[in-house]
Amino acid sequence: MKQNKYDDKVFFEKYSKMDRSTKGLAGAGEWKTLQKLLPDFKDKRILDLGCGFGWHCQYAIEHGAKAVTGVDISEKMLTVAKEKTDSKIRYIQMPIEDIAFDENSFDAVISSLAFHYIESFEQIVEKVNGCLIPDGDFVFSVEHPIFTAYGNQDWHYDENGNILHFPVDNYFYEGERTANFLGEEVIKYHKTLTTYLNSLIQGSFELTGIVEPQPPEYLLHTVKGMEDELRRPMMLIVSAKKN
Repeated sequence: MKQNKYDDKVFFEKYSKMDRSTKGLAGAGEWKTLQKLLPDFKDKRILDLGCGFGWHCQYAIEHGAKAVTGVDISEKMLTVAKEKTDSKIRYIQMPIEDIAFDENSFDAVISSLAFHYIESFEQIVEKVNGCLIPDGDFVFSVEHPIFTAYGNQDWHYDENGNILHFPVDNYFYEGERTANFLGEEVIKYHKTLTTYLNSLIQGSFELTGIVEPQPPEYLLHTVKGMEDELRRPMMLIVSAKKN
């Protein structure tokens, strides 16, 4: 399923008001963790899958990338990206599943919180392997399998609205889930940790980093409810290198 929820007018307006949309990388709680796993971009060709508003593409250019290509299915997201980021960046409106770049087209491939919208991670690994140079870097973040397993991605509450726990169920039953995100129904695809990591290993990648990012200290004391995010992993960040 090639979902394009971000071109839905109501959903896009809600998403555009989030901190990660208005403040860019500074508004993304996991950014500092992801940043540490990124390779040196100097004189490299970078591909960003699910580039959204183009914040990571711009970061790559600012850190010396020779060329950057951003791919996203959303026309609305790319319109904003083209308005606010560097003209050196090439943006392509296309589902991630449909990419077909030539062999050795890129020195590094990055992706931020996009692959849980795609049914087959194995297919993504195969396509990334095909366009990445030998010894090239592949770094991505996704929603953590514990976060996607149950489906609705909300806490369980008591009769007074207090958080009891975060539900984890049907973990080994991979596939489609209906989540509630920004008050809207969004289709996501649950995959186990085994699927993410073994797909890379079997796809001729060497794992170089695995992190379950925690909220940064400054957010724990400034954003309401952020301390509860220490009770569950919401994201998974992985870095790998093509063999």
